[in-house]
Amino acid sequence: MTERKPDMKPMPVPSSRFVRAAKLGGLASSIAGSVMAEGAKSLARGQRPVMSDLLLTPQNALKVADKLAQMRGAAMKMGQLMSMDAGEMLPPELSQIMARLRAEAHFMPPAQLKKVLIAAWGPDFLKHFKKFDVHPIAAASIGQVHRAWTKDGRDLAIKVQYPGVRKSIDSDVDNVATLMKISGLVPKGLDIAPMLEEAKRQLHEEADYEREGKYLALFGQLKENSADFTVPALHADLTTREVLAMSFVEGVPIESLETAPQAERDRVMRLIVDLIFRELFDYRLMQTDPNFANFRYDPATGRVILLDFGATREFPEAFADRYRRLLRAGLDDDMTGVRDAAREIGFLHAEMPEDLEALLLEMFRMSVEPLRQPGFYDFGQNDLALRMRDESLALQSHRHHFRFPPVDSLFLQRKFGGVYLLATKLRARIDLRNVVESWL
Repeated sequence: MTERKPDMKPMPVPSSRFVRAAKLGGLASSIAGSVMAEGAKSLARGQRPVMSDLLLTPQNALKVADKLAQMRGAAMKMGQLMSMDAGEMLPPELSQIMARLRAEAHFMPPAQLKKVLIAAWGPDFLKHFKKFDVHPIAAASIGQVHRAWTKDGRDLAIKVQYPGVRKSIDSDVDNVATLMKISGLVPKGLDIAPMLEEAKRQLHEEADYEREGKYLALFGQLKENSADFTVPALHADLTTREVLAMSFVEGVPIESLETAPQAERDRVMRLIVDLIFRELFDYRLMQTDPNFANFRYDPATGRVILLDFGATREFPEAFADRYRRLLRAGLDDDMTGVRDAAREIGFLHAEMPEDLEALLLEMFRMSVEPLRQPGFYDFGQNDLALRMRDESLALQSHRHHFRFPPVDSLFLQRKFGGVYLLATKLRARIDLRNVVESWL
């Protein structure tokens, strides 16, 4: 969940699938109009317009970010994932605009909020509360969070799902996929149908707050005796499919550690990095959403607060074992072992051209540089993301041979990428090799 920003404002969530489709259709038409206008300007200047330059403009990125932030729901969630996954591939001015989707969300006006709560708890729901703050303390893509105090003395954070989210997931995903195609973010000829089906499945799971409550309680048990992590407690009596009740835990955004002493930044990021490998190799259960807002920090105790378990994924033991072999080979710079493990996982396949396989292996070798480096890796003083971006441009010539790897690996890689970005933002210094080897 994101902190409430000054420019957030109450704005009704469009809950009808027809209205949501019309809004996205209008956005596509607006972008098409911008492309035609800019193309005409280029021709008037005697320049031959390039379609990718016409599509990926700050004006078009702003239109997309603003419209998805207004709509919320699966449309905004898809935009967040696009901005996270493609952020390093976009020019800085576009990346900054799309990053707004990870930091901003408007919230439901009180009248719409009341309708949702009546549907979940009944018309006399206020009898349970001493106070219910109608102004949210946070708002995100699928729901917003309110603080409430019950008459029996509980201090709660109540996550309320936006109306119509679940019913509009499939159409939102299809419509945003169309925007991705016309924007040039998806290579022509790439079959994204399997990924879209998985995105729909995942979003339906995230929109089931009873399911999220189950994983919230499970992670609470796993971290019950931890001195380093805090997980809010589930309050099942007030939890439904559309409303999730949990204990309120005081904390600040994890990004606020940017100004903390170096030693504290390093300690916190080491905890988070170690948590990823514990989730993969010990729990085989991972919260895969890389949004920074899913981590908070308690200055009083130094603990990391873990939030939002809607995107929790269980990994088979065989999958974890394959990743263990892949990382072991990567640490040893054993590229034959890396290739064999990558084929087992599904990153590489038998029909893949040799030059494409060689390129992907080199990109993996580059990605594990921080793990191979002896001693401390300085996330604040490296150009790895830029080098990876430059290397990935060569993939465009191989787009006809692209295949999506198994979805488990995609969600895992997304979490790895999100934590890498957080460590870079905090300019952390971590002995990554030491952390990883302890799990291998």
